[in-house]
Amino acid sequence: MVLLLFDMLKYIDLDHRKKAFIFELDDVLYPERDYLLQVYYLFSNFIEFTETFPPALELIEFFKKAYLHHGDDGIFDRAKEVFAINEKYRDNFDRLYFTARLPLKLLLYSNMLTLLQEIVIDRKEIIIITNAKPEVQMNKIMQTEWNGLEKYIKVYYAQEINLKPESDVLSYILKEHNLLRKDLLVIGNTLTDKDFASSSGVDYLNVSEFM
Repeated sequence: MVLLLFDMLKYIDLDHRKKAFIFELDDVLYPERDYLLQVYYLFSNFIEFTETFPPALELIEFFKKAYLHHGDDGIFDRAKEVFAINEKYRDNFDRLYFTARLPLKLLLYSNMLTLLQEIVIDRKEIIIITNAKPEVQMNKIMQTEWNGLEKYIKVYYAQEINLKPESDVLSYILKEHNLLRKDLLVIGNTLTDKDFASSSGVDYLNVSEFM
């Protein structure tokens, strides 16, 4: 059997004519799991403090396993069913997505940190276009360790213009930054990101190419 090894892409491998690089936030620049698990941790400790049951460690472990198997959607309902958590705490749980003050800062993927640093050194633009709720994404961004890169990053919340894969937000950025479509490279991780680049007439790479 022949094992083929492929090197991950680096900044030097990218088209040097690109003037700006567009990223999604979750699972592209950092693992969203790191945010959600801390939300679950905070809620679990709140429930133990308020109700004494279930124990925080037990609820945290349940959240971890539920997230691993089913994702974040409906996770409160799963916990509610297993531990008989009072419905009145749903608002507390939902509010944490917007307001959580994390015990630990969110860390960028190491390869993406290097990529961003090299883009800045080469005096190119970094743009984040994120589809998720602006308040939630802003909370994540504020608690991310950017290693000094935050002043070089421009963030756009697609929900305020039109969600990806529609190209409206891209048209807005082209005008605001005085760029052409050929100047851009979209780096994402979902079919939505890929379709967004395609519908916008912009080159696309999956973030897995850098991992």
